[in-house]
Parts: sequence; structure tokens; C-alpha cells
Amino acid sequence: MSESEFFLVKSDMLPEVFVKVMAVKRLLNSGKAESVNEAVQKVGLSRSAYYKYKDAVLPFYETSQGRMVTLIFAVENFPGILSGIINCMADAKANVLTINQNIPLNGLADVSISVETDRMTDSLEDLLIKISRIPGVRSYRILARE
Repeated sequence: MSESEFFLVKSDMLPEVFVKVMAVKRLLNSGKAESVNEAVQKVGLSRSAYYKYKDAVLPFYETSQGRMVTLIFAVENFPGILSGIINCMADAKANVLTINQNIPLNGLADVSISVETDRMTDSLEDLLIKISRIPGVRSYRILARE
């Protein structure tokens, strides 16, 4: 194994310290904690453990920053859904590269959208959560990352 080799591991399989490091990062990124000291106290983690692992533990979605991501959405067949998805992406400063929408079958259409994420102001995870809340968006998944 090389030092730069990465693994995708479900969070419930990780040692508690890694999960707590991610909780501290979420508190800091969301503004729910104003300092590292405040965040580690809320989570019950030592500052030294946070600083030891903070650069080595990343959420899955953060690894796609600066890259191209292809997303697949299953959407209901009515006007305005694609526009809503694109508006969310524009608000997050995602650079849309391609859009492909299939013909609806049984009231649902698959939409694939490839975006560059390097200038995004939201994390990919936050963007997908916002898009999933659009009425008519039934599901989403990440098809590919480059």
C-alpha cells in the first residue's frame, strides 16, 4: 500500500475517533461552532486527536472537490424539475458540462448531469440534499467521479 491510497469505508465501521473528527468538521463548516475548541468540546474529542486526523479523514463527497462528477437523477415528468435542479447547481457555482434527459417511462425520466466541482460554494453532499428536496426528484446517485 502507498501513503496516498484511499479506501471507502462505511462510517459505522470506523473507530469512533474518525467519526468524531468528521462531526467536528461539520460543526465548524456549518457555523454551529465558532472554534475548534468549542467543536471538540461539543463532540467529546481532544484537540490533539482532532489535529492529528483532520487532514486524513474526509467525507466521501469532499474527495470529489476540484473534479468532474456525473450525477443521475430520477425525476417525475412535469415541467420545471430540470430547471430547479439546474438552478440549485448554479446557486452552488457548479459548472454544468453536460445534461442528458431520457424520455419518460411510467412517469419518470432519468437525467444525467456532469459538473465540475472545483469552484462550488457548497459541498457536493449539501448540493445533493438541496436537489433531493425539489418536488418531483425521486432519487439521485453519483454515477462517476474523475
